[in-house]
Amino acid sequence: MKIYISHSSKYDYENKIYNTIKNSSLIKENKFFFPHEENNKKIRTEEVIKDFDLVIAEVSLPATGQGIELGIAYCYKIPILCIYEKNTKISSSLKFITNQFIEYSNEQDMINKIKNYI
Repeated sequence: MKIYISHSSKYDYENKIYNTIKNSSLIKENKFFFPHEENNKKIRTEEVIKDFDLVIAEVSLPATGQGIELGIAYCYKIPILCIYEKNTKISSSLKFITNQFIEYSNEQDMINKIKNYI
């Protein structure tokens, strides 16, 4: 499965998302696109997102750029899975683009729940 990872640029995405996924079995079974990796920074989301099977959006922190990414994915009818840290208040507008939400308590819990979802 080709999976696009979406997140706020203010989120600790390197440690909490990218490295966690790269050190899990998910990386062996799926192809991930990490938009803030150096080799992907110049790629325009609207040009590539249509080629993905799923968008996983870490939505613990609100972000305008992420909202644009999710809007593009929604328009292309790409399934969107929103994940967020326990005890986080997420944007209520997310319910207009997906009904798939996963609350997690730590990185391992996040990986386990993503595996179950996929």
